[in-house]
Amino acid sequence: MNIPADLKYSNDHEWVKMEGDIALVGITDYAQSELGDLVFVNLPEVGDDAVAGEAFGDVESVKAVSDVLSPVNGRICEVNEELLDAPELLNSDPYGAWIIKVEDVDGLDDLMDAAEYEAFIATL
Repeated sequence: MNIPADLKYSNDHEWVKMEGDIALVGITDYAQSELGDLVFVNLPEVGDDAVAGEAFGDVESVKAVSDVLSPVNGRICEVNEELLDAPELLNSDPYGAWIIKVEDVDGLDDLMDAAEYEAFIATL
């Protein structure tokens, strides 16, 4: 299982990477492996509020539809429209294929580091 050390993680299996004041958000390697082959991504609108613990979109796999929950609070400033035509990027490159970018970020301190996330998924 790939768990990059430079990211923060939620217990809902989303990751956050800070680039300056902007948070990139995606789903973890664990999440994509549990979901299976992704075939559709429903993205939010730029300008929507991101609320920690609440859905901002969903992903559909051959198995099920799953909400993607925001790991932080803020405002969505960009969505990865490439995923609309290629949702499988979330399977092949889960840490490169971000879903949204969030500005005015709050709530990073509530997330796990890589070691904490690795210990968390070991209990599942």
